[in-house]
Amino acid sequence: MTILDLVRAAGPLLWVLLALSVYVVYLSVARAQALARLGADARALIERARAVTAESGPHAALVEVDRAAHPGPAAQVLRAGLARADRGVPAAESAMHSALLSEDARLYAGLGALGTAAQVAPLLGLLGTVIGMVRSFLVFSQTTAPTPAQLATGISEALINTAGGLIVAVIAYVARGALRARADRIMVQAEQVREDLPGWLTRPAPTPAPARTDAPMPEVALTFGGAQ
Repeated sequence: MTILDLVRAAGPLLWVLLALSVYVVYLSVARAQALARLGADARALIERARAVTAESGPHAALVEVDRAAHPGPAAQVLRAGLARADRGVPAAESAMHSALLSEDARLYAGLGALGTAAQVAPLLGLLGTVIGMVRSFLVFSQTTAPTPAQLATGISEALINTAGGLIVAVIAYVARGALRARADRIMVQAEQVREDLPGWLTRPAPTPAPARTDAPMPEVALTFGGAQ
């Protein structure tokens, strides 16, 4: 029996599972590409911004971050904090919190749909199983001595739909877990920026060393009484 024969024996519900599987694969590949772009390492940019902040202030560090045009969430949170640094540390923290929420939604987009697909696919397979078993029992009600070929139609539909639903669910569940783990690792760097940036802004500027003077010491004339 070929794959086409299996699809025909499974009934129309398998086409729904096939469409769902195409959607799951497409969404998984699209999110993997997006996370690969957003997951570019931002540690070098963060260290450079830290050094520029200490030397020239947050405005110069913001210019450095804008010049880098890094797409990752850590750079976006860093940019939001530096842009509000002139209004004080609380304003910078509030801006970073808002940026972090926005990046969270961007990182985890699509994972909810994969989770829903992982839950719905087995239910669709179970529905196909029930429909196939009903068709098998209808054969008994319509024929006194059904042949194996007549019974096999409903049983094949039941088993193929069950297998199809489980396969789609496994793919969706594994893809969702892998993508979530990748997004979590990216978000850790953004969280670290939010925790570290207030410390950069409140760090006191280094006090310059007192200037040395090389002027000669004044001469003191000593006089002794009694000398006429």
